[in-house]
Amino acid sequence: MSEQHLAPVGPVPVPAHEPPYYVVVFTSTRTGHDPDGYTDTARRLSALVRQIPGFLGEDFAHTPGGLAVSVAYFRDLAGIEEWRRHPEHADAKRRGHERWYERYVIHIARVEHSHGFTRT
Repeated sequence: MSEQHLAPVGPVPVPAHEPPYYVVVFTSTRTGHDPDGYTDTARRLSALVRQIPGFLGEDFAHTPGGLAVSVAYFRDLAGIEEWRRHPEHADAKRRGHERWYERYVIHIARVEHSHGFTRT
């Protein structure tokens, strides 16, 4: 769902939205090699998720040691469910289990408060 392979940190944080909304936090460590198709698949999924109704944006970061965190923001649970069941996303999850990830954890939470700051 993210372009975490392209840069250590996403370019601009997703702005605060009017609550309530939902976040999907995907924390992962990859296998030790760079398997076929990961980069192209990540780019494709990042483009596809933007078409899901209620998708608000995504943030991502990763460490040189291999920990990656992707946070996707959705207006409602219906959008998360639509994304979960998307055929290309489901296929990518299968390939992730088979070769791309050592482990991952997904957390889904409802955001009750949100605010931000930007230096002018």
